Amino acid sequence: MGIVRLLTGAQARWYGCPPKAEQRIYFANHQSHADLVMIWAALPEELRSITRPIAARDYWANTPVKRWITTEVFNAVYVERAATAPAAAAAVAPEPAPESAVVAAPAERIEPSMEPLLPVAPPVAEAVNELQGELDLPAPPPPPPSVAPPPFIAEPTPPTEPAPPPADPLAPLVEALRSGDSIIIFPEGTRGHTGEPQKFKSGLYTLATMFPDVVLVPAWIDNVQRVMPKGEIVPVPILCSVTFGAPLRVEEGEERRPFLDRARAAVIALRDV
Repeated sequence: MGIVRLLTGAQARWYGCPPKAEQRIYFANHQSHADLVMIWAALPEELRSITRPIAARDYWANTPVKRWITTEVFNAVYVERAATAPAAAAAVAPEPAPESAVVAAPAERIEPSMEPLLPVAPPVAEAVNELQGELDLPAPPPPPPSVAPPPFIAEPTPPTEPAPPPADPLAPLVEALRSGDSIIIFPEGTRGHTGEPQKFKSGLYTLATMFPDVVLVPAWIDNVQRVMPKGEIVPVPILCSVTFGAPLRVEEGEERRPFLDRARAAVIALRDV
């Protein structure tokens, strides 16, 4: 962690609560890939060993070096930023050819016959009637009524297997909390590039209601966007700080959006402390 502090000049400021070895969810603003490194490094050593930052798998596990750092150093929890269920490939019917491209098949040519024309035989029914009249025979019985074929009954189509549900992106976080770890999350879900956090997503509320005994601690990370701006991969040495605020909790009967707005306001309030 000496390298991190050398690059960032990271300072931890415990404004609303002291560092304490209890299970916590630290939630902070998100401006850089260095956020998880900053807030984790700002914790005392005895808290880092029980605290796991959340890392986007598509970024932090896409090279052997970053994967080693996040697993062996930070003991990070990987999450999928775009979890989708595997979908079966749908058969696509070929598009009909335009009318201009459809060429009518040439009519079959009938060659003229060189055989002499034959006399046309009288119809069979007339020949039978004439023969009956000459021999005075009784009329033949009428043909049996035609029996209609049984109606076609299509075989029932076997039921299709339902598509598997999409993977729950919170599942790794829930597993970490159930194992007794503290975690560091960024409720915005993606990095912002303005001075204020974006609207918080619902994951923080879900975890807070699932684990009401886990302490929720807001944090404000200052200047880290200048250490590793969005789109950059090389850190720039500069003074940074992490301010930890007073814990909060979901109040009885509090709805999701009011809580998330209150949690976001608690993070923003630490910016000017």
